[in-house]
Amino acid sequence: MPNFAPAFRRALKCLPAFAACLAIQSCLSAANPIPQKRSAHKSGARAGRVQTGLDVLEAQKFAPLRGKHIGIITNHTGFDSQGKSTIELLAHAPGVQVVAIFSPEHGLAGQMDERVSSSKDPSTGLQVFSLYGETLRPTDEMLKGVDALIFDIQDAGVRFYTYTVTMAYCIEEAAKRNIAFYVLDRPNPIGGEIVEGPILDADKTNFVGYFPIPVRYGLTIGELAQFFNAENHINADVHVITMKNWHRNYFFESTGIRWVPPSPNLRTIKGSMVYPGLEILQNAGVSVGRGTEAPFEEFGAPWMDGEKVAEALNADHLPGIKFVAQPFIPVSGLYAGKRCGGVGIRIGERRAVRPMRMGLEIAALLQKMYPRNFDIGKTIGLLGNAETVQKLTDGISPSEVVASWQPALAEYDKTRRKYFLYK
Repeated sequence: MPNFAPAFRRALKCLPAFAACLAIQSCLSAANPIPQKRSAHKSGARAGRVQTGLDVLEAQKFAPLRGKHIGIITNHTGFDSQGKSTIELLAHAPGVQVVAIFSPEHGLAGQMDERVSSSKDPSTGLQVFSLYGETLRPTDEMLKGVDALIFDIQDAGVRFYTYTVTMAYCIEEAAKRNIAFYVLDRPNPIGGEIVEGPILDADKTNFVGYFPIPVRYGLTIGELAQFFNAENHINADVHVITMKNWHRNYFFESTGIRWVPPSPNLRTIKGSMVYPGLEILQNAGVSVGRGTEAPFEEFGAPWMDGEKVAEALNADHLPGIKFVAQPFIPVSGLYAGKRCGGVGIRIGERRAVRPMRMGLEIAALLQKMYPRNFDIGKTIGLLGNAETVQKLTDGISPSEVVASWQPALAEYDKTRRKYFLYK
């Protein structure tokens, strides 16, 4: 057996020095503590890449759809973590037969800014029925042989974004024919915590407003499907294939999912953040950047002084937002080919940004500065709330208008929580 005694005696001699080193280290640690990492859920940073409903369905080997003849409602935003399209995956799924494909506004490729005709899908040879052409709803002929509809489209989290209305119309048509409806859930790009904006007036429902909810409704597309189905008494057979690793406080950049513009002008994550508040302005006579390199990140008009408008807006100190003078010339859309006095929007802390408050501040300022050019009454089309527009017209401050929304928003918030699928 080896003799450890000499080594043991040497170790004992070193103990006082070792203890002294520990004491010094302890003092240093107390003076310069190592910052503790915050949990991913609390900070909004991602603990793991979000798996969309499509990813989860794929991991389930498409079991919920086995034996079904399906119609797919999708576009270019329907893809899995490897970039494979929803159509490609379901067309090769075991025990699943794809019978029809449906596309929303902007078409299957998401590039058209006009009415869309039906066409053929090159990968499957199947007809792609447009739900933004001669009809906004699937017809008997389109649904022939279909016993389940699958919806997989990335939306914007905004009431007047038409993909959600297309989904609602399809749920209604599915209910009439006892067709099951599956939503492959995807993230709300502007988060699932904050609700904002006026509630849609009940008499103003149309293709940019399906049901009385706020502009920024704070639900995923799957949660919204369940909300519509129950609250509008559609009573369809709705199923949601839920995501994994998504939390309500996530903005899109927290998900790890590749950003693909869901429509031609909603090109950036930053643009999607202020889109709800800016888009309401275009009908009133303001370019919101369509036809430029930065749609929904700038606004302007030939009659506008960008420097004066930016200075006045910065004086309001809106949280998370700064404004800079930024002239531009749109190549298409409103004021195409004309030099516009413009204002660029710089976003800081996303969690602090309230795009609807921002939109009202811009509208109120332009009405004050340029009453002959800016028609605030025309914001009604997307705001969808007559009381809000009347208050703005009467010169009531945006902060007071926002405060007037709160009782209705509180009631809506209670209702929406019944449909939460995520924390």
